Amino acid sequence: MSCFSQKLTIQCIRANTKTNFRTKPMTDSERIPTNLRTLLILEILGKSDRAMTATEINETLQLPKQTVHRLCATLEENGFLVRRGTSRKFQVARRLREMGAGLLYNSRDHIFRHQILETVSQTVGESVNYVVPEETGMRYLDRVETDWAFRIQLPVGTRVPFHCSASGKCFLASLGPTARKRMVSSLILEARTETSHVTTKGLLDELALIARDGFALDREEFMTGMVAIAVPVTDRRGRFIAALAYHGPTPRMTITDSIAQVGFLKESARRLGDALFDANVPC
Repeated sequence: MSCFSQKLTIQCIRANTKTNFRTKPMTDSERIPTNLRTLLILEILGKSDRAMTATEINETLQLPKQTVHRLCATLEENGFLVRRGTSRKFQVARRLREMGAGLLYNSRDHIFRHQILETVSQTVGESVNYVVPEETGMRYLDRVETDWAFRIQLPVGTRVPFHCSASGKCFLASLGPTARKRMVSSLILEARTETSHVTTKGLLDELALIARDGFALDREEFMTGMVAIAVPVTDRRGRFIAALAYHGPTPRMTITDSIAQVGFLKESARRLGDALFDANVPC
């Protein structure tokens, strides 16, 4: 036997005896390190635009069926995944969304994002917000305050309802017609002011216009004496990630003034999406 053949034989024996004296080489899925499998499950769900069963998740991983079910169950028990209703389909839960938001906040992308908010605030002359959807409404993840002494204080961490805020309606309008109707039907349409939506039909009619026009308005629906406008920030696949919004008191800010800034806001939202999700854009 030649020296080369001998080395090759030894390597083959070692490869086949590392795990229970295997007689066949390991598949790609079996080579996935144990501590990486959970992350891959979260990545698959994060890239999906729908809830998925453990079996559907495993179509990509090709792991043993019981392994995927066990990992999904563990993630559910610890608050990273949640089942949709009584179905077997999993979707990301609040804990995972908060972790993702925290990673974005603590990354260098946060600096780039905040600089864009600064530019928008200087241009429009009002407080500007980066707002993300959560289970109970929209949450202010980042914010730049206006220099005006008279301003409406809504600090980072503030939560506003879906149905009567510009950012919330912007998110609702991003949903497909069926999902949008289902979501609106599940909301408690509380009248925060005299102009708040209190009927499903009225809200759905406005959401259809928002989906068409690409921006949403708050006509003193959340707070008397305050108006706001919001546009969607999307990833490279066009999925809603957050709303770019600004608001101000009615003595200083009008709906007409807000609509005049739509083009600038949409361009700023596009820059935000590029900064956060396009690998070719330097940060």
